[in-house]
Amino acid sequence: MAETPERESMEFDLVIVGGGPAGLSAAIRFKQLANEAGEDLSVVVIEKGGEIGAHILSGVVMDPVGLDQLIPDWRTRDDRPLKSEVTDDKFIFLGPSGSADISWLPMPPFMKNHGNFTGSLANVTRWLGAEAEKLGVEVFPGFAASELVFDDKGAVKGIVAGVMGIGADGQPKDDYQPGMELLGKYVLFAEGARGSLTKQLIRKFNLDEGRDPQKYGIGLKEVWSVPEENFKEGYVQHTMGWPLDNNTGGGSFLYHFRDNGEPFITVGFVVHLNYANPYISPYDEFQRFKHHETVAHFLKGGKRVAYGARAITEGGFQSVPKLAFPGGALIGCGAGFVNVPRIKGSHNAILTGMMGAEAALEAIREGRAGDTLENYEEAYAGSSVYKELKTVRNVKPLWSKLGTALGIPMGGLDMWVNSLFGFSFFGTLSHGKTDAASLKPAKNFKPIEYPRPDGVLSFDKLTNVSFTNTYHEEDQPVHLKVADLALQKSSEYDVYAGPSARYCPAGVYEWVKEDGGAMRFQINSQNCIHCKTCDIKDPNLNINWTVPEGGGGPAYSNT
Repeated sequence: MAETPERESMEFDLVIVGGGPAGLSAAIRFKQLANEAGEDLSVVVIEKGGEIGAHILSGVVMDPVGLDQLIPDWRTRDDRPLKSEVTDDKFIFLGPSGSADISWLPMPPFMKNHGNFTGSLANVTRWLGAEAEKLGVEVFPGFAASELVFDDKGAVKGIVAGVMGIGADGQPKDDYQPGMELLGKYVLFAEGARGSLTKQLIRKFNLDEGRDPQKYGIGLKEVWSVPEENFKEGYVQHTMGWPLDNNTGGGSFLYHFRDNGEPFITVGFVVHLNYANPYISPYDEFQRFKHHETVAHFLKGGKRVAYGARAITEGGFQSVPKLAFPGGALIGCGAGFVNVPRIKGSHNAILTGMMGAEAALEAIREGRAGDTLENYEEAYAGSSVYKELKTVRNVKPLWSKLGTALGIPMGGLDMWVNSLFGFSFFGTLSHGKTDAASLKPAKNFKPIEYPRPDGVLSFDKLTNVSFTNTYHEEDQPVHLKVADLALQKSSEYDVYAGPSARYCPAGVYEWVKEDGGAMRFQINSQNCIHCKTCDIKDPNLNINWTVPEGGGGPAYSNT
Protein backbone atom coordinates (compact mmCIF):
# COMPACT_ATOMS: atom_id res chain seq x y z
CA MET A 1 0.00 0.00 0.00
CA ALA A 2 1.62 3.20 -1.20
CA GLU A 3 0.09 5.68 1.21
CA THR A 4 0.32 5.53 4.97
CA PRO A 5 -3.22 4.97 6.22
CA GLU A 6 -4.77 7.11 8.90
CA ARG A 7 -4.70 5.31 12.20
CA GLU A 8 -6.04 5.87 15.65
CA SER A 9 -3.55 5.87 18.48
CA MET A 10 -3.48 4.94 22.15
CA GLU A 11 -0.91 6.26 24.60
CA PHE A 12 0.64 4.34 27.48
CA ASP A 13 3.50 4.87 29.83
CA LEU A 14 5.10 1.59 28.73
CA VAL A 15 4.49 -0.51 25.61
CA ILE A 16 5.80 -4.09 25.52
CA VAL A 17 6.03 -6.11 22.31
CA GLY A 18 5.80 -9.85 23.00
CA GLY A 19 3.77 -11.80 25.53
CA GLY A 20 6.39 -14.38 26.50
CA PRO A 21 8.24 -14.70 29.83
CA ALA A 22 10.34 -11.57 29.27
CA GLY A 23 7.52 -9.27 28.18
CA LEU A 24 5.06 -10.41 30.83
CA SER A 25 7.68 -10.25 33.57
CA ALA A 26 8.52 -6.69 32.54
CA ALA A 27 4.84 -5.74 32.69
CA ILE A 28 4.37 -7.41 36.08
CA ARG A 29 7.44 -5.76 37.59
CA PHE A 30 6.48 -2.33 36.24
CA LYS A 31 2.97 -2.55 37.72
CA GLN A 32 4.18 -4.08 41.00
CA LEU A 33 6.43 -1.12 41.66
CA ALA A 34 3.98 1.48 40.39
CA ASN A 35 1.08 0.07 42.39
CA GLU A 36 3.17 -0.17 45.55
CA ALA A 37 3.95 3.55 45.20
CA GLY A 38 0.34 4.45 44.43
CA GLU A 39 1.24 5.56 40.90
CA ASP A 40 -1.38 5.25 38.18
CA LEU A 41 0.88 4.19 35.32
CA SER A 42 -0.28 2.28 32.27
CA VAL A 43 1.36 -0.65 30.49
CA VAL A 44 0.22 -2.73 27.53
CA VAL A 45 1.54 -6.06 26.23
CA ILE A 46 1.04 -6.93 22.55
CA GLU A 47 1.18 -10.62 21.59
CA LYS A 48 0.96 -11.91 18.01
CA GLY A 49 -0.32 -15.33 19.07
CA GLY A 50 -4.05 -15.89 19.27
CA GLU A 51 -3.74 -16.21 23.04
CA ILE A 52 -0.99 -15.86 25.60
CA GLY A 53 1.17 -18.98 25.36
CA ALA A 54 0.02 -19.94 21.85
CA HIS A 55 3.47 -19.35 20.33
CA ILE A 56 5.51 -20.53 23.30
CA LEU A 57 7.36 -23.74 22.52
CA SER A 58 9.28 -25.49 25.25
CA GLY A 59 8.90 -28.39 27.53
CA VAL A 60 11.09 -26.72 30.03
CA VAL A 61 13.58 -27.37 32.78
CA MET A 62 13.41 -24.03 34.49
CA ASP A 63 15.79 -22.42 36.91
CA PRO A 64 13.34 -20.80 39.36
CA VAL A 65 15.58 -17.85 40.22
CA GLY A 66 13.61 -15.50 37.98
CA LEU A 67 10.20 -16.51 39.31
CA ASP A 68 11.53 -16.35 42.87
CA GLN A 69 12.47 -12.71 42.38
CA LEU A 70 9.39 -11.72 40.40
CA ILE A 71 6.70 -13.46 42.45
CA PRO A 72 8.33 -14.65 45.70
CA ASP A 73 5.35 -16.69 46.91
CA TRP A 74 4.74 -18.61 43.67
CA ARG A 75 5.92 -21.94 45.15
CA THR A 76 3.17 -21.92 47.78
CA ARG A 77 0.27 -21.20 45.44
CA ASP A 78 -2.24 -23.89 44.53
CA ASP A 79 -2.30 -22.67 40.93
CA ARG A 80 1.49 -22.56 40.54
CA PRO A 81 2.49 -23.50 36.97
CA LEU A 82 5.51 -25.64 37.90
CA LYS A 83 5.03 -28.53 40.31
CA SER A 84 7.52 -31.22 39.22
CA GLU A 85 10.92 -30.61 40.80
CA VAL A 86 13.89 -32.33 39.18
CA THR A 87 14.54 -35.63 40.93
CA ASP A 88 17.11 -37.29 38.66
CA ASP A 89 19.50 -35.81 36.15
CA LYS A 90 21.33 -37.84 33.47
CA PHE A 91 23.86 -36.85 30.82
CA ILE A 92 24.40 -39.53 28.17
CA PHE A 93 26.66 -39.85 25.12
CA LEU A 94 25.01 -41.78 22.29
CA GLY A 95 26.55 -44.03 19.68
CA PRO A 96 24.67 -45.66 16.78
CA SER A 97 23.85 -48.75 18.79
CA GLY A 98 24.76 -47.98 22.38
CA SER A 99 25.27 -45.27 24.95
CA ALA A 100 27.51 -44.23 27.80
CA ASP A 101 26.22 -42.50 30.93
CA ILE A 102 28.69 -39.66 31.54
CA SER A 103 26.78 -38.09 34.42
CA TRP A 104 29.67 -39.04 36.71
CA LEU A 105 32.01 -36.60 34.98
CA PRO A 106 32.82 -33.59 37.18
CA MET A 107 30.79 -30.61 36.00
CA PRO A 108 30.47 -27.16 37.54
CA PRO A 109 27.59 -27.01 40.03
CA PHE A 110 25.51 -24.72 37.82
CA MET A 111 25.31 -27.53 35.24
CA LYS A 112 23.29 -29.70 37.63
CA ASN A 113 19.49 -29.55 37.45
CA HIS A 114 18.58 -30.33 41.04
CA GLY A 115 16.52 -27.45 42.41
CA ASN A 116 15.06 -26.75 38.97
CA PHE A 117 11.56 -27.63 37.76
CA THR A 118 10.20 -29.52 34.77
CA GLY A 119 6.94 -28.51 33.15
CA SER A 120 5.28 -26.54 30.40
CA LEU A 121 6.65 -23.10 29.57
CA ALA A 122 3.41 -22.31 27.75
CA ASN A 123 1.55 -22.88 31.01
CA VAL A 124 4.08 -20.73 32.89
CA THR A 125 3.44 -17.98 30.35
CA ARG A 126 -0.33 -18.26 30.65
CA TRP A 127 0.01 -18.02 34.43
CA LEU A 128 2.19 -14.91 34.10
CA GLY A 129 -0.39 -13.42 31.76
CA ALA A 130 -3.11 -13.88 34.36
CA GLU A 131 -0.87 -12.34 37.03
CA ALA A 132 -0.20 -9.34 34.80
CA GLU A 133 -3.90 -8.73 34.21
CA LYS A 134 -4.61 -8.92 37.96
CA LEU A 135 -2.17 -6.05 38.41
CA GLY A 136 -3.89 -3.92 35.77
CA VAL A 137 -1.74 -4.67 32.73
CA GLU A 138 -3.62 -4.48 29.43
CA VAL A 139 -2.84 -7.63 27.44
CA PHE A 140 -3.77 -7.74 23.74
CA PRO A 141 -3.26 -11.19 22.18
CA GLY A 142 -3.89 -11.71 18.47
CA PHE A 143 -2.27 -8.37 17.58
CA ALA A 144 0.92 -8.56 15.55
CA ALA A 145 3.30 -5.61 15.87
CA SER A 146 4.23 -5.00 12.25
CA GLU A 147 5.79 -1.52 12.12
CA LEU A 148 7.88 0.81 14.23
CA VAL A 149 6.79 4.38 14.95
CA PHE A 150 9.48 7.05 15.40
CA ASP A 151 9.31 10.62 16.66
CA ASP A 152 10.74 13.58 14.77
CA LYS A 153 14.17 13.00 16.39
CA GLY A 154 14.36 9.38 15.29
CA ALA A 155 13.57 7.84 18.66
CA VAL A 156 11.15 4.93 18.93
CA LYS A 157 7.82 6.11 20.28
CA GLY A 158 5.61 3.13 19.56
CA ILE A 159 4.51 0.38 17.22
CA VAL A 160 1.71 -0.36 14.79
CA ALA A 161 -0.35 -3.42 15.71
CA GLY A 162 -3.49 -5.09 14.46
CA VAL A 163 -3.22 -4.51 10.70
CA MET A 164 -5.67 -6.99 9.15
CA GLY A 165 -7.66 -7.55 6.00
CA ILE A 166 -4.97 -7.07 3.34
CA GLY A 167 -5.37 -9.54 0.49
CA ALA A 168 -2.70 -11.65 -1.13
CA ASP A 169 -2.50 -9.02 -3.89
CA GLY A 170 -1.54 -6.37 -1.32
CA GLN A 171 -4.85 -4.53 -1.60
CA PRO A 172 -7.34 -3.89 1.22
CA LYS A 173 -10.25 -6.32 1.47
CA ASP A 174 -13.75 -5.50 2.71
CA ASP A 175 -12.73 -6.31 6.30
CA TYR A 176 -9.55 -4.21 6.16
CA GLN A 177 -8.35 -2.71 9.44
CA PRO A 178 -5.40 -0.30 9.28
CA GLY A 179 -4.26 -1.17 12.77
CA MET A 180 -3.55 1.17 15.64
CA GLU A 181 -0.52 3.06 16.84
CA LEU A 182 0.34 2.10 20.41
CA LEU A 183 2.57 4.85 21.73
CA GLY A 184 4.64 4.81 24.90
CA LYS A 185 7.18 6.84 26.77
CA TYR A 186 9.33 3.74 26.29
CA VAL A 187 8.88 0.55 24.27
CA LEU A 188 10.39 -2.76 25.36
CA PHE A 189 10.87 -5.44 22.70
CA ALA A 190 10.49 -9.04 23.84
CA GLU A 191 9.90 -10.75 20.49
CA GLY A 192 12.09 -13.79 21.16
CA ALA A 193 14.74 -15.14 18.80
CA ARG A 194 15.12 -13.24 15.52
CA GLY A 195 12.18 -10.91 16.07
CA SER A 196 11.10 -9.01 12.95
CA LEU A 197 11.10 -5.57 14.60
CA THR A 198 14.16 -6.38 16.68
CA LYS A 199 16.11 -7.01 13.46
CA GLN A 200 15.15 -3.56 12.23
CA LEU A 201 16.14 -1.92 15.50
CA ILE A 202 19.53 -3.63 15.60
CA ARG A 203 20.19 -2.43 12.07
CA LYS A 204 18.90 1.14 12.53
CA PHE A 205 20.76 1.84 15.77
CA ASN A 206 23.86 -0.31 15.02
CA LEU A 207 23.23 -2.26 18.20
CA ASP A 208 25.48 -5.13 17.07
CA GLU A 209 28.49 -2.92 16.40
CA GLY A 210 31.55 -4.47 18.03
CA ARG A 211 29.66 -7.67 18.83
CA ASP A 212 29.99 -11.13 17.34
CA PRO A 213 27.29 -12.31 14.96
CA GLN A 214 24.35 -13.87 16.77
CA LYS A 215 24.35 -17.68 16.55
CA TYR A 216 21.31 -19.94 16.56
CA GLY A 217 20.10 -23.49 16.89
CA ILE A 218 16.85 -25.02 15.79
CA GLY A 219 14.97 -26.76 18.58
CA LEU A 220 12.42 -29.41 17.61
CA LYS A 221 10.10 -30.91 20.16
CA GLU A 222 7.28 -33.33 20.70
CA VAL A 223 5.16 -33.78 23.81
CA TRP A 224 4.09 -37.35 24.55
CA SER A 225 1.44 -38.67 26.88
CA VAL A 226 2.98 -41.86 28.25
CA PRO A 227 1.99 -44.86 30.41
CA GLU A 228 2.77 -44.59 34.11
CA GLU A 229 5.30 -47.42 33.88
CA ASN A 230 7.42 -45.31 31.47
CA PHE A 231 7.27 -42.23 33.64
CA LYS A 232 9.59 -40.88 36.34
CA GLU A 233 8.33 -37.52 37.53
CA GLY A 234 11.09 -34.92 37.54
CA TYR A 235 13.49 -37.04 35.47
CA VAL A 236 15.77 -35.06 33.14
CA GLN A 237 17.96 -36.58 30.43
CA HIS A 238 20.31 -34.82 28.04
CA THR A 239 22.29 -36.50 25.29
CA MET A 240 24.84 -35.62 22.65
CA GLY A 241 26.48 -37.60 19.89
CA TRP A 242 24.46 -39.82 17.53
CA PRO A 243 22.77 -39.21 15.15
CA LEU A 244 24.83 -36.03 14.58
CA ASP A 245 28.39 -36.34 13.34
CA ASN A 246 31.36 -34.86 15.15
CA ASN A 247 31.28 -31.67 13.09
CA THR A 248 27.59 -30.91 13.67
CA GLY A 249 26.75 -29.44 17.04
CA GLY A 250 23.60 -30.26 18.93
CA GLY A 251 21.98 -32.71 21.30
CA SER A 252 18.73 -33.75 22.90
CA PHE A 253 16.59 -33.17 25.96
CA LEU A 254 13.96 -35.33 27.60
CA TYR A 255 11.87 -34.06 30.52
CA HIS A 256 9.20 -35.85 32.58
CA PHE A 257 6.44 -33.74 34.13
CA ARG A 258 2.80 -33.96 35.17
CA ASP A 259 0.05 -31.67 34.01
CA ASN A 260 -3.33 -32.00 35.73
CA GLY A 261 -2.12 -35.33 37.04
CA GLU A 262 -1.35 -36.78 33.60
CA PRO A 263 2.21 -38.01 32.89
CA PHE A 264 3.94 -36.30 29.97
CA ILE A 265 7.38 -36.51 28.43
CA THR A 266 8.82 -33.72 26.36
CA VAL A 267 11.39 -35.04 23.92
CA GLY A 268 13.40 -32.52 21.98
CA PHE A 269 16.36 -32.21 19.68
CA VAL A 270 18.58 -29.21 18.95
CA VAL A 271 20.79 -28.78 15.89
CA HIS A 272 23.20 -25.87 15.85
CA LEU A 273 22.55 -23.88 12.69
CA ASN A 274 26.22 -23.39 11.86
CA TYR A 275 26.29 -26.81 10.19
CA ALA A 276 28.08 -26.99 6.82
CA ASN A 277 26.36 -29.89 5.01
CA PRO A 278 23.31 -28.61 3.08
CA TYR A 279 21.85 -32.12 2.98
CA ILE A 280 21.31 -32.19 6.74
CA SER A 281 17.65 -32.19 7.74
CA PRO A 282 17.27 -31.30 11.44
CA TYR A 283 13.72 -32.65 11.41
CA ASP A 284 14.78 -36.05 10.08
CA GLU A 285 17.72 -36.22 12.49
CA PHE A 286 15.19 -35.72 15.30
CA GLN A 287 12.90 -38.45 14.00
CA ARG A 288 15.60 -41.09 13.73
CA PHE A 289 17.04 -40.08 17.11
CA LYS A 290 13.81 -41.19 18.81
CA HIS A 291 14.48 -44.78 17.71
CA HIS A 292 17.58 -45.01 19.90
CA GLU A 293 16.79 -47.29 22.80
CA THR A 294 17.86 -44.64 25.31
CA VAL A 295 14.81 -42.66 24.21
CA ALA A 296 12.48 -45.21 22.63
CA HIS A 297 11.83 -47.20 25.81
CA PHE A 298 10.26 -44.12 27.39
CA LEU A 299 7.94 -43.46 24.44
CA LYS A 300 6.72 -46.97 23.60
CA GLY A 301 3.03 -47.33 24.34
CA GLY A 302 2.61 -43.56 24.51
CA LYS A 303 1.15 -41.10 22.03
CA ARG A 304 2.45 -37.87 20.61
CA VAL A 305 0.13 -34.99 21.50
CA ALA A 306 2.06 -31.95 20.27
CA TYR A 307 4.90 -30.96 17.96
CA GLY A 308 6.71 -27.74 17.27
CA ALA A 309 10.00 -26.05 16.45
CA ARG A 310 11.67 -22.70 16.89
CA ALA A 311 15.01 -20.98 16.68
CA ILE A 312 17.12 -20.62 19.83
CA THR A 313 19.68 -17.86 20.35
CA GLU A 314 23.09 -19.41 21.02
CA GLY A 315 25.64 -16.61 20.64
CA GLY A 316 25.68 -15.82 24.34
CA PHE A 317 28.00 -13.26 25.92
CA GLN A 318 29.89 -12.24 22.76
CA SER A 319 26.73 -11.71 20.73
CA VAL A 320 24.52 -9.74 23.13
CA PRO A 321 23.89 -6.45 21.31
CA LYS A 322 23.69 -3.03 22.88
CA LEU A 323 20.41 -3.30 24.75
CA ALA A 324 19.10 0.26 24.93
CA PHE A 325 18.42 2.80 22.20
CA PRO A 326 16.44 6.05 22.00
CA GLY A 327 12.93 5.23 23.15
CA GLY A 328 13.30 1.59 24.06
CA ALA A 329 15.27 -1.53 24.85
CA LEU A 330 15.64 -5.24 24.03
CA ILE A 331 14.76 -7.80 26.70
CA GLY A 332 14.69 -11.59 26.81
CA CYS A 333 15.78 -14.00 24.09
CA GLY A 334 15.56 -11.38 21.37
CA ALA A 335 18.80 -10.05 22.83
CA GLY A 336 20.28 -13.54 23.26
CA PHE A 337 20.45 -14.37 26.97
CA VAL A 338 20.31 -18.18 26.54
CA ASN A 339 22.95 -20.18 28.42
CA VAL A 340 23.84 -22.78 25.76
CA PRO A 341 25.51 -25.49 27.89
CA ARG A 342 22.66 -25.33 30.42
CA ILE A 343 20.03 -25.17 27.62
CA LYS A 344 18.24 -22.54 29.68
CA GLY A 345 17.13 -19.01 28.98
CA SER A 346 13.69 -18.51 30.53
CA HIS A 347 15.08 -17.41 33.89
CA ASN A 348 17.31 -14.83 32.19
CA ALA A 349 14.37 -13.65 30.10
CA ILE A 350 12.43 -12.99 33.29
CA LEU A 351 15.35 -11.26 34.98
CA THR A 352 16.16 -8.99 32.03
CA GLY A 353 12.47 -8.19 31.64
CA MET A 354 12.48 -7.03 35.26
CA MET A 355 15.61 -4.95 34.71
CA GLY A 356 14.16 -3.27 31.65
CA ALA A 357 10.93 -2.45 33.49
CA GLU A 358 12.78 -1.02 36.48
CA ALA A 359 14.91 1.17 34.22
CA ALA A 360 11.86 2.47 32.35
CA LEU A 361 9.98 3.20 35.57
CA GLU A 362 12.93 5.08 37.02
CA ALA A 363 13.15 7.21 33.88
CA ILE A 364 9.40 7.94 33.84
CA ARG A 365 9.54 8.98 37.50
CA GLU A 366 12.25 11.44 36.53
CA GLY A 367 9.98 12.91 33.88
CA ARG A 368 11.92 11.45 30.99
CA ALA A 369 10.66 9.84 27.78
CA GLY A 370 12.15 8.69 24.50
CA ASP A 371 15.79 8.75 25.58
CA THR A 372 18.24 5.86 26.03
CA LEU A 373 17.84 3.74 29.15
CA GLU A 374 21.51 3.56 30.05
CA ASN A 375 20.57 2.39 33.56
CA TYR A 376 19.27 -0.84 31.99
CA GLU A 377 22.67 -1.41 30.37
CA GLU A 378 24.30 -0.78 33.74
CA ALA A 379 21.92 -3.14 35.52
CA TYR A 380 22.70 -5.92 33.02
CA ALA A 381 26.46 -5.39 33.35
CA GLY A 382 26.18 -5.88 37.13
CA SER A 383 23.70 -8.76 37.03
CA SER A 384 23.75 -12.51 37.50
CA VAL A 385 22.75 -12.81 33.84
CA TYR A 386 25.97 -11.12 32.71
CA LYS A 387 28.09 -13.23 35.05
CA GLU A 388 26.38 -16.46 33.97
CA LEU A 389 26.86 -15.81 30.26
CA LYS A 390 30.45 -14.69 30.71
CA THR A 391 31.31 -17.88 32.59
CA VAL A 392 30.20 -20.10 29.69
CA ARG A 393 31.17 -17.77 26.85
CA ASN A 394 33.70 -20.10 25.19
CA VAL A 395 31.68 -23.34 25.18
CA LYS A 396 29.89 -22.63 21.90
CA PRO A 397 32.95 -21.39 19.92
CA LEU A 398 35.11 -24.28 21.21
CA TRP A 399 32.41 -26.75 20.18
CA SER A 400 32.15 -25.14 16.74
CA LYS A 401 35.89 -25.00 16.15
CA LEU A 402 36.96 -28.36 17.61
CA GLY A 403 33.90 -30.56 17.10
CA THR A 404 31.95 -32.51 19.69
CA ALA A 405 34.63 -35.01 20.75
CA LEU A 406 37.26 -32.40 21.65
CA GLY A 407 35.26 -29.18 21.92
CA ILE A 408 32.95 -30.38 24.70
CA PRO A 409 35.76 -31.49 27.08
CA MET A 410 37.65 -28.27 26.41
CA GLY A 411 34.49 -26.29 27.02
CA GLY A 412 33.93 -28.12 30.29
CA LEU A 413 37.45 -27.32 31.42
CA ASP A 414 37.01 -23.68 30.48
CA MET A 415 33.76 -23.48 32.47
CA TRP A 416 35.55 -24.86 35.54
CA VAL A 417 38.42 -22.36 35.23
CA ASN A 418 35.98 -19.48 34.73
CA SER A 419 33.76 -20.46 37.65
CA LEU A 420 36.65 -21.09 40.06
CA PHE A 421 39.08 -18.34 39.11
CA GLY A 422 37.06 -15.83 37.07
CA PHE A 423 39.20 -15.94 33.92
CA SER A 424 39.77 -18.09 30.86
CA PHE A 425 43.00 -19.28 29.25
CA PHE A 426 41.27 -18.56 25.93
CA GLY A 427 40.14 -15.05 26.77
CA THR A 428 36.90 -14.52 24.88
CA LEU A 429 36.75 -16.54 21.68
CA SER A 430 34.95 -15.24 18.61
CA HIS A 431 32.13 -17.04 16.83
CA GLY A 432 33.39 -15.81 13.48
CA LYS A 433 30.89 -15.98 10.64
CA THR A 434 27.11 -16.14 10.61
CA ASP A 435 25.18 -19.39 10.46
CA ALA A 436 24.18 -18.59 6.89
CA ALA A 437 27.83 -18.26 5.86
CA SER A 438 28.65 -21.63 7.44
CA LEU A 439 26.81 -23.58 4.74
CA LYS A 440 29.06 -25.11 2.06
CA PRO A 441 28.22 -26.02 -1.55
CA ALA A 442 26.44 -29.32 -2.09
CA LYS A 443 29.22 -30.61 -4.37
CA ASN A 444 31.32 -31.19 -1.23
CA PHE A 445 28.84 -33.67 0.26
CA LYS A 446 26.77 -36.73 -0.52
CA PRO A 447 22.98 -36.65 -0.09
CA ILE A 448 21.76 -38.20 3.16
CA GLU A 449 19.23 -41.02 2.95
CA TYR A 450 17.05 -40.77 6.06
CA PRO A 451 14.92 -43.72 7.25
CA ARG A 452 11.24 -43.61 6.44
CA PRO A 453 9.11 -42.78 9.51
CA ASP A 454 7.28 -45.73 11.00
CA GLY A 455 4.22 -43.80 12.18
CA VAL A 456 4.76 -45.07 15.74
CA LEU A 457 7.88 -43.35 17.05
CA SER A 458 8.72 -41.26 13.99
CA PHE A 459 6.42 -39.26 11.74
CA ASP A 460 6.45 -37.47 8.42
CA LYS A 461 6.79 -33.72 8.52
CA LEU A 462 3.33 -32.67 7.37
CA THR A 463 1.57 -35.08 9.74
CA ASN A 464 3.51 -33.59 12.61
CA VAL A 465 2.69 -30.05 11.47
CA SER A 466 -0.98 -30.89 12.00
CA PHE A 467 -0.14 -31.27 15.71
CA THR A 468 0.96 -27.62 15.90
CA ASN A 469 -2.63 -26.40 15.28
CA THR A 470 -1.19 -23.90 12.81
CA TYR A 471 -3.58 -21.60 10.97
CA HIS A 472 -3.10 -18.59 8.74
CA GLU A 473 -5.73 -16.62 6.88
CA GLU A 474 -5.16 -17.79 3.29
CA ASP A 475 -5.94 -14.53 1.52
CA GLN A 476 -3.12 -12.43 2.90
CA PRO A 477 0.33 -11.45 1.61
CA VAL A 478 3.00 -14.13 1.98
CA HIS A 479 4.88 -13.18 5.14
CA LEU A 480 8.08 -14.91 3.97
CA LYS A 481 9.67 -12.32 1.70
CA VAL A 482 12.19 -13.49 -0.91
CA ALA A 483 14.30 -10.54 -1.99
CA ASP A 484 15.60 -12.05 -5.24
CA LEU A 485 13.94 -15.13 -6.75
CA ALA A 486 16.63 -15.40 -9.43
CA LEU A 487 19.30 -15.59 -6.74
CA GLN A 488 17.28 -18.25 -4.94
CA LYS A 489 17.49 -20.44 -8.03
CA SER A 490 21.09 -19.69 -9.03
CA SER A 491 22.51 -20.07 -5.53
CA GLU A 492 20.19 -21.74 -3.01
CA TYR A 493 19.19 -24.43 -5.51
CA ASP A 494 22.01 -24.65 -8.06
CA VAL A 495 24.89 -24.33 -5.57
CA TYR A 496 23.44 -25.63 -2.30
CA ALA A 497 20.87 -28.17 -3.63
CA GLY A 498 17.86 -26.44 -2.08
CA PRO A 499 18.50 -26.79 1.68
CA SER A 500 15.36 -24.77 2.49
CA ALA A 501 13.26 -27.89 1.95
CA ARG A 502 15.37 -29.63 4.60
CA TYR A 503 16.10 -26.98 7.23
CA CYS A 504 12.45 -25.93 7.42
CA PRO A 505 10.68 -28.17 9.97
CA ALA A 506 7.20 -27.50 8.59
CA GLY A 507 7.27 -28.16 4.84
CA VAL A 508 7.02 -24.48 3.94
CA TYR A 509 9.58 -24.57 1.11
CA GLU A 510 9.66 -26.79 -1.97
CA TRP A 511 11.53 -26.82 -5.26
CA VAL A 512 8.95 -27.96 -7.81
CA LYS A 513 9.82 -29.19 -11.29
CA GLU A 514 7.51 -27.62 -13.86
CA ASP A 515 6.65 -28.82 -17.34
CA GLY A 516 9.78 -28.35 -19.38
CA GLY A 517 12.07 -29.12 -16.43
CA ALA A 518 12.44 -25.66 -14.90
CA MET A 519 12.59 -25.53 -11.11
CA ARG A 520 10.21 -23.22 -9.27
CA PHE A 521 10.56 -22.08 -5.66
CA GLN A 522 7.24 -22.71 -3.89
CA ILE A 523 6.37 -21.22 -0.50
CA ASN A 524 3.59 -22.93 1.46
CA SER A 525 3.33 -20.08 3.94
CA GLN A 526 0.18 -21.50 5.55
CA ASN A 527 2.40 -24.24 7.07
CA CYS A 528 4.76 -21.79 8.78
CA ILE A 529 5.17 -22.42 12.52
CA HIS A 530 7.22 -19.23 13.03
CA CYS A 531 10.53 -20.94 13.85
CA LYS A 532 12.39 -18.34 11.68
CA THR A 533 15.09 -20.82 10.61
CA CYS A 534 14.78 -19.63 6.99
CA ASP A 535 15.61 -16.08 8.08
CA ILE A 536 18.80 -17.41 9.68
CA LYS A 537 20.06 -20.26 7.48
CA ASP A 538 19.37 -19.20 3.90
CA PRO A 539 22.91 -19.02 2.46
CA ASN A 540 22.33 -15.56 1.00
CA LEU A 541 20.02 -14.25 3.74
CA ASN A 542 17.57 -13.85 0.88
CA ILE A 543 14.47 -14.74 2.93
CA ASN A 544 13.03 -12.22 5.36
CA TRP A 545 10.57 -13.53 7.96
CA THR A 546 7.90 -10.93 8.76
CA VAL A 547 4.78 -11.16 10.91
CA PRO A 548 1.56 -12.41 9.31
CA GLU A 549 -1.82 -11.18 10.51
CA GLY A 550 -2.18 -11.32 14.26
CA GLY A 551 -3.39 -14.63 15.63
CA GLY A 552 -1.83 -16.57 12.77
CA GLY A 553 0.67 -19.36 13.24
CA PRO A 554 0.81 -22.22 15.71
CA ALA A 555 -1.49 -22.67 18.66
CA TYR A 556 0.61 -24.77 21.00
CA SER A 557 -1.32 -26.31 23.83
CA ASN A 558 0.43 -28.31 26.57
CA THR A 559 3.94 -27.34 25.53
